[in-house]
Amino acid sequence: MNSKGSMAVGVTDSGVILEKPRPARLDSIDFLRGLVMILMALDHVRDFFSDRLFLDATDLTTTTPANFLTRWVTHFCAPTFIFLAGTAAFLSSTRGKSKPALSWFLLTRGLWLAFFEIVVNRMMWMFNYDLHHHGAGVFWAIGWSMVALSFLVYLPMLVVTVFGIAMIVLHNLLDGLKPADVPLPGWLWTILHNPGDATVVPGYTFGTGYCLIPWVGVMAAGYGFGTLMLLDRVTRRRWLFQLGMALTLGFIILRAVNVYGDPRPWSEQSSPLWTLLSFLNCTKYPASFLYLLMTLGPAILTLAVFDRPLGPLAGPIITFGRVPLFYYLIHIPLIHGGAVLLDNMRFGWSPLATSGPWEVKPSEIPGSYGVSLPTVYLIWIGLVIFLYFPCHWYAAVKQRRRDVWLSYL
Repeated sequence: MNSKGSMAVGVTDSGVILEKPRPARLDSIDFLRGLVMILMALDHVRDFFSDRLFLDATDLTTTTPANFLTRWVTHFCAPTFIFLAGTAAFLSSTRGKSKPALSWFLLTRGLWLAFFEIVVNRMMWMFNYDLHHHGAGVFWAIGWSMVALSFLVYLPMLVVTVFGIAMIVLHNLLDGLKPADVPLPGWLWTILHNPGDATVVPGYTFGTGYCLIPWVGVMAAGYGFGTLMLLDRVTRRRWLFQLGMALTLGFIILRAVNVYGDPRPWSEQSSPLWTLLSFLNCTKYPASFLYLLMTLGPAILTLAVFDRPLGPLAGPIITFGRVPLFYYLIHIPLIHGGAVLLDNMRFGWSPLATSGPWEVKPSEIPGSYGVSLPTVYLIWIGLVIFLYFPCHWYAAVKQRRRDVWLSYL
C-alpha cells in the first residue's frame, strides 16, 4: 500500500526535458513512525496518571517488572523518530527537492521545533511558564539535529553517514566529563553531553536530558540509511533484516561484555528476570551507544517486517505516522487536561492544574493519588482511538493541499 509516485523533471545536456518517476512514499516508514507515536502516548499517559508518579520506573530498587517494561518499550520512540527524520530528509531530496531547498527547510523547521519545545511544549506539559528556568525535551534535540543536518547535506553522503555512526559509537568516551573539564561554558556542555540544569546567567537556568550528542549523529546516520530505501523491495528487505539483526546482536554481545557503551553496567540480580531487567536498563540521558543499538536494531527489523503491502488495518497507524507533530499537539493537552479533570473529580483540586508531573512534591498530594497500571493502559487505548479522528482529518488536509506552512506542522 505505497503512495503513488509522481514525476520529476530533468534536463539533458542537449536541452531536452525529461520526466522520470519520483520514488513513491513508503508506507512502511509511516507505519513504523505511527507505531512509535502510539507507544509515546503510553509513556505520557503513565507520566500524568500513574499512581507511581514519584518512582523512577527504571530504578530496580523501587520499580516492578510491569512498570519497568512499560517504560522500557517506550524507549524505542525517540531514537526511531529521530533516525527516521534523517531518512525522510534524504528521501525528500529524491522527490524533486534541491539540496539548497532541503537545507533551508531543515534549517527553518529545526529552528521552529527548538522554539516550539521551549515555549509551546513547555506550556502544554507544565501549564505554567517560568521565565527563570527553561527545560528542553525531545523536540529540542530534533530541532537542533535538523539544523546540523541542514549543513551536513552539502557533504558527500559517505562523510555524513560516517560522521553520524562515529558520533553514536564514540560519544561515550565523553562520559564523566563535567563542565570544569571542558573548555566550554557550563550551559553549553549541558546542552551537548551533560544532562541536568546549568546556570546561563545568574538567576536563569537551562536544563535538558536530550543532549545533542549523540542525537545529531542519529539523524545523520538516518540520512545515510535513506539510500537503502531506494533499493528494490526484495533487496531492501534483505539489507534491512541483516542490518537490524547485526545491530541487535551487537547490542547483546557488547552489553554482555559490560566494558563500553553505557555508563550504567548491568549486574546479576536476585532472579533471572531482574537480571534481564538490569541488562536492558541502558542510559537514555544522554542516549548511550548501547541504548541506541538496543532500540534502533529492533526498529530496523520492524521496518523490514512491514516493508510490504499492508492491509487496511494498518491505515490508522500510517495516518498517525504522517501527521506526527499534529498528533503530539493534540495528545499532550488532552492527557494533561484529563489528569487535572480526574483529580478534581476525585479530590476537588489538582496539583497538576498549574504544574507538570515533575514539579509536584509528594507532600502536596493525597496518598491515593493516581491510577493503577492496568487503568493507565485503558486510558491510553481510549486516547489513541480518539486521536485517530482529528489525525485522519488533518492527514486528508495535507494530502489535498500543498501550503508551505503545512510541512511545518
